[in-house]
Amino acid sequence: MRKWRGPRKFAALVVASGVALTGLAACGEASDAGFVVCMVSDEGGFDDKSFNESAWAGMEKAKKENSEITLKKRESKDKSDYSKNLTSCVKDDKADLTIAVGGLITGDTEQVAEENKDKRFAIVDSNLSGAKNKNVFSMEFNTAQSSFLAGYLAAGTSKTGKVGTFGGANIPPVTIFMDGYAEGVEYYNKQNKKDVQVKGWKPNFEDGKGDGLFVDNFEDAKVGKQHANNLMSQGADVIFPVAGPAGLGGPEATQSKDDVYSIWVDSDGCEAAAKYCDEFLTSSMKGIADAVAESIKTAVDDGAKDGRYVGTLENEGVGLADLNKVVDEKLAKEIETVKKDIIDGKIEIKSKNQPKPE
Repeated sequence: MRKWRGPRKFAALVVASGVALTGLAACGEASDAGFVVCMVSDEGGFDDKSFNESAWAGMEKAKKENSEITLKKRESKDKSDYSKNLTSCVKDDKADLTIAVGGLITGDTEQVAEENKDKRFAIVDSNLSGAKNKNVFSMEFNTAQSSFLAGYLAAGTSKTGKVGTFGGANIPPVTIFMDGYAEGVEYYNKQNKKDVQVKGWKPNFEDGKGDGLFVDNFEDAKVGKQHANNLMSQGADVIFPVAGPAGLGGPEATQSKDDVYSIWVDSDGCEAAAKYCDEFLTSSMKGIADAVAESIKTAVDDGAKDGRYVGTLENEGVGLADLNKVVDEKLAKEIETVKKDIIDGKIEIKSKNQPKPE
């Protein structure tokens, strides 16, 4: 499987007041500090080896490409920090663009954006493009698609006929991964006349509110390890943690046993958590860094304020990282076929947690 490269066709997929975003050269007005971009993390923090870290990498990429950009950041320790950090970006850091990372910050972002209509905002993993305030750019990723491939891979690799998953919290940006994973296992079973079971998640395709195993935060790797060990005790030999830093308990647990593996999420685990690289069969990734960088370029260019980007397999906004060398060539080829069938619409993913169409 070729290396996943991240999003392309970004501008073509943006819906922004009916106008496609074009022209990304810096031509907006700049203060003495240049164009100030301030990012607010969710409670996982910027060193989460996951989506907050990926989002900050997008900030650094934008800065590397345009030295007139000034970067600021506000790290949230818990949910009570969201509103004050967003406000601090606007009032104290004088941000021209404030970027919120994570669906948990949606409500606070909408409120602060409403209070500061003359400022630009953006949000990762949420959609505020239909909100009453028209100054929030939304970035979403259909990770049900990439996780479908991860589930197919897990099922095809399993020797015990059982695979597992756990999440940080029962919220759509987490359970979209778990839904896709479960659907990928189900599809593998159908195609290969197998009965691989998923431990840790029972999806509900009627309302999207499934039932499963959760850490209830994104920081406690000890609990994450306990959950992974629990799943392994039930026979699971592939673990899919969707829990930010808490998910690091997954590969920490799997490394204690031979022929038991993990699959990482959000970013390439072999880069974000390199010491566990041998544990990862692959990673179900979303191109947050490139999407954030492009959203900054659009803001600098004074483009439309309330666009929306959705990363998919088709536009390479989501995808799998390189496969572990233990994955046989036949299974790798099957995954490429499944990927093509998802893109071509031959496979319909049922998760209600996927980004909603316009």
